[in-house]
Amino acid sequence: MTSSIILPQEFLSRDFMIAAGSILFRREPVTERPQICILYHGLMREYRLPSGRKDVGESIEATAVRETYEESGYPCKLLPCTMETRAPMPGVDQHPDVIRVVEEAVEPFAVTVRQLGETGLKVVWWYITCAAGDKVDGTQTESEVYTSEFVDAEVAIAKLAHPDDRRVAEQAWKIVKKQWKL
Repeated sequence: MTSSIILPQEFLSRDFMIAAGSILFRREPVTERPQICILYHGLMREYRLPSGRKDVGESIEATAVRETYEESGYPCKLLPCTMETRAPMPGVDQHPDVIRVVEEAVEPFAVTVRQLGETGLKVVWWYITCAAGDKVDGTQTESEVYTSEFVDAEVAIAKLAHPDDRRVAEQAWKIVKKQWKL
């Protein structure tokens, strides 16, 4: 993954959209093989990850869980994982800034910033979730035309249409492999 330096800029609320999504994992019920849920967009004929806009007053974590459920039909919950973060521990004044490895973290593990043409930016916060029940029908909004399926992790990553989705899913898979000791 490459990084680039972004010079400080200010954006007003009308200039950006806040969104959240997740990489939804489960173990295949019979083989126990790790799987990722991907969405097939029928009109665009491509595979995507579940994500969507934050509602007014909603936390970003709640957005990730809600959008994943709405678009995939699978109830889910944040999956506590060991990951690197710059977030300080509660009540700790962390100076200088350090990157630390934290166990049982439910922090966003990635953020994607996408340009929306001349209309602004879309900032997507990514979380790692795990399935918490069987699929429920009828969870999508009128404008959503997705078919969800769980696929072996590497196969799911390869099917994703957008390079940034693949990079995000690859990073989540690295974290979950260590978490599940695979």
